[in-house]
Order: sequence, then structure tokens, then C-alpha cells
Amino acid sequence: MQSPETAEEMLRIAAEAAVAKGGEDLVALNVSEPLPLVDIFLLVTGNSERNVAAIADEIEDRLVESGHKRVRREGRAEARWVLLDFGDLIVHVFHPEERVYYGLERLWKDCPVIPLDVVETAADAG
Repeated sequence: MQSPETAEEMLRIAAEAAVAKGGEDLVALNVSEPLPLVDIFLLVTGNSERNVAAIADEIEDRLVESGHKRVRREGRAEARWVLLDFGDLIVHVFHPEERVYYGLERLWKDCPVIPLDVVETAADAG
């Protein structure tokens, strides 16, 4: 298991990549209490299947370039809900309909939200 600082750095890289490809409604949840093998879920919405795929690809590319190993990827072919598992960070990139339907925010509502101020500042500057 990696350090919480590593998970937070992975979150920053993933969130910046998502924003760079038009990702919207980013929410990061600290799921380390109920899920001891995972620290953070990042939820992102893309506005179409093509956008969902582009966001997921950019996140994966940037994390791999930064030296992080992808454990698993699911849903890329359909691009309605792409799951990227990087161990301590799991990224869920949703089409808007799937995000509402599956409601992960509701399922994990007891988990603390991690502020993404750094990402918003970087997006505003760019």
C-alpha cells in the first residue's frame, strides 16, 4: 500500500488530466475507512461516450507517465462508465446518465469529500 501523500498526488494528476479533457463535476471521496485497500475514489463526468473515453485515456496516460501502475481498466469499449484502478486511487469516468443512475455519491455519502481546490486553480490559470 502506498502512502496517503502518493494517493493525493495521484488524485491531483488525475483531476488535472480530467479537467484538461473537459471533465466536469469532479468529486473526490476518501474511501480509506470502509475500503482498506483503496484510499480515494475520483468521480468525473464526460458529456459523451467519446469524451468519457478521452478523459479516461488522458488520466491513464498521465498517471502512467508519472510512474504509477494501472492495475485494471474496465468499460473502455462502451465508454459509458470507465473504471481505472491505480491501487490507492480508483477513477470512475461516467457518461451523465450512468452517473445519475449508479449514484456513487449516494452510496458513499458517509465518506469525506476531498477538496479539489488545487485543480480548480490550475484550470482557471490555464
